[in-house]
Amino acid sequence: MTTNGAARRVSQFTLDNGLRLVSAPAATPQVAAVNLWYGVGSRHERPGRTGFAHLFEHLMFQGSGNVAKGEHFDAVERLGGDINASTSTDRTNYYETVPEHALDLVLWLEADRLATLREGMSQEVLDNQRDVVKNERRQRYDNQPYGTALERILRLGYPEGHPYHHSTIGSMADLDAADLDYVLSFHGRHYGPDNAVLTVVSNLDPADVRDRVERYFGAIPARPSAAEAPDAALTGPIGGPVRDHVVEAVPAPGVFLGYRTAPYGERDFDVLHLASAVLGQGQGSRLYRRLVLERGLAADDGGAAADLLPFRYTPSLMLVNMIAREGVSGDDLEAAMIEETEKLAEGVTDEELERARAVLERDHLQTLSHPSGLADSISACTQLFGDPELAYTWPRRWAEVTTDDIVDQAKRALVPENMLSVRFDPDDTEAGERPAA
Repeated sequence: MTTNGAARRVSQFTLDNGLRLVSAPAATPQVAAVNLWYGVGSRHERPGRTGFAHLFEHLMFQGSGNVAKGEHFDAVERLGGDINASTSTDRTNYYETVPEHALDLVLWLEADRLATLREGMSQEVLDNQRDVVKNERRQRYDNQPYGTALERILRLGYPEGHPYHHSTIGSMADLDAADLDYVLSFHGRHYGPDNAVLTVVSNLDPADVRDRVERYFGAIPARPSAAEAPDAALTGPIGGPVRDHVVEAVPAPGVFLGYRTAPYGERDFDVLHLASAVLGQGQGSRLYRRLVLERGLAADDGGAAADLLPFRYTPSLMLVNMIAREGVSGDDLEAAMIEETEKLAEGVTDEELERARAVLERDHLQTLSHPSGLADSISACTQLFGDPELAYTWPRRWAEVTTDDIVDQAKRALVPENMLSVRFDPDDTEAGERPAA
């Protein structure tokens, strides 16, 4: 089946309570993927109350009115299914992939915790999961080499008080200050059927899927009042380069560059997405060939050295990051990375552009090849753009980009006055962190 043919089989329906349902055909028989995107992420948090969207990702598995703590996970895993959740700036996502015969069970579980989560909430549950999140912060951010790089980039790129100024994990102080009343009110403001997209990918008839969803979700009332979306507008250039220099116990110098770009969904975003693939995705990219192979300045860590952080409601970030090879200074690595990044403005070959298209399309098609990935992409395109079929047709946007487009955007965006830099240098004496340069 072609993706275009599958797109024509996408079915949409909105329940009376505002829940947006999308059903789509699965390439894998006898499997059902369920994906719920709630329109709440870290951008909806207030200063002093950061980390709550991610905290709720954990709390949603701690029991509800009719499901005990841990039973949601256990029920899905006993069936051999997959289950998980994630949080970003713009959404919180819950998803399961199960045998098709278990679809009713999963729909009931999701509906129950949407409708009755607050009945299962207690101070003990909150304290437990707050400690879990704080430990996650220690492991993934505070005690991980270069772990605070993204937080630092966000602080540099978005002013204090801006909804994208902080990361999804939140601060220790804000997590410590979380109280049960506020947690319950956060759920009431953001978790309602009118703030959700439910995607079901299966081989069931769309009318059958709709009847099942109506049965389990139809009686859940919409939120009494919708939470207001925060103002994420930004005007004017960054005024860079803006730098943060950190000295701590890292194995080698690390350089993390950021450039503010167009919001996710705009054509300029697509242009720079391709530019990032030319620059730093894969062993055929410029950064790998020139800084890893030819000049021996950067370590070969096997990951992408450039990519875009997609923000729908504010300028996104193009990130360029590399770790220095032994004996190479952070100054030399950073200068070389900036040089290669700015060279995009001097020209891009047709071969580089074709390779970049192939890299992005490969990743896109790999995502769609599995029911869970397809369901997630459809939920994203429905909630962010109101068009589930974009999940299938997005590569057309890359096909329209030219080498001149990339050069033009590089001249505008990949310039010193739009650059953020976070540098990590090893500290053998544990001298601590130096002030920002």
